[in-house]
Amino acid sequence: MKLQRTTLILILLALGLGGFVYFHEIKNAPEPKEVKQQQKIFSFKEDDVQSLTVKTQNQTLNLERTDKSEEPKWMMKSPEVAPASSAIVGYLMNLLVEGKSDRIVSISPNQLAEFGLDQPQTTIDIKLKNQKTHQLILGKPDFNRRFLYAQIDPQNKPGGNNDVLLVSTDFENAVNRELSEWKQPIDDGKKPTPSIEKPIDDGKKPTPNTAKPIDDGKKPTPSIEKSTDDGKKPTPSSETSIDNGKKPTPNTDKPTPANSK
Repeated sequence: MKLQRTTLILILLALGLGGFVYFHEIKNAPEPKEVKQQQKIFSFKEDDVQSLTVKTQNQTLNLERTDKSEEPKWMMKSPEVAPASSAIVGYLMNLLVEGKSDRIVSISPNQLAEFGLDQPQTTIDIKLKNQKTHQLILGKPDFNRRFLYAQIDPQNKPGGNNDVLLVSTDFENAVNRELSEWKQPIDDGKKPTPSIEKPIDDGKKPTPNTAKPIDDGKKPTPSIEKSTDDGKKPTPSSETSIDNGKKPTPNTDKPTPANSK
């Protein structure tokens, strides 16, 4: 009987301890607070930016403005030294300058992993000409992949919460590129080959399309049919006496007189 009573007491203590942990750690945990407030991600202008450092899970690129009016306007300093593609860098710069976020979520520091911000997929460090710096951290996409969770100049607020923004997934497309795409295409100064196909020139003159009759040295036979010339004069169509070289015999026959009675 004592054993059953002891077992019952232990079960009750376990249930009580489990209930305390549930209500204290889970029920009372701060839930993410979502605030709908459309705002620009950054307030600087494109001409204010001096350099960019784009760190992804595969590579880290350092890009620096050249302050030239002609191409290239950006140079890649690492991992290679080469002119950077103005189109690719310009696409990213436009997102940084013009990009907006219409929602802000306030989370606790232990919730950063849920949004992919403890080990971000990309970190973009921005250095301005006035030596000020900014940072954009890109985390996981949301459940329907319409936005990315991101942090701007992360810092803990009073109370330990962090602000998380929802930004366009275009940022993911802008930074996830091969190293060769970040380089300026090389112009070798050659004119492009026209797409129109030309006939092969083998040194021979082209054969005209108009067919000519074969000349075998003989005169062509006229198409108008002619009577065969056998050396004889043609027979006249009107009936004439046959001329055999003799003079015609005159008709000397005199009429026989009638017998007189």
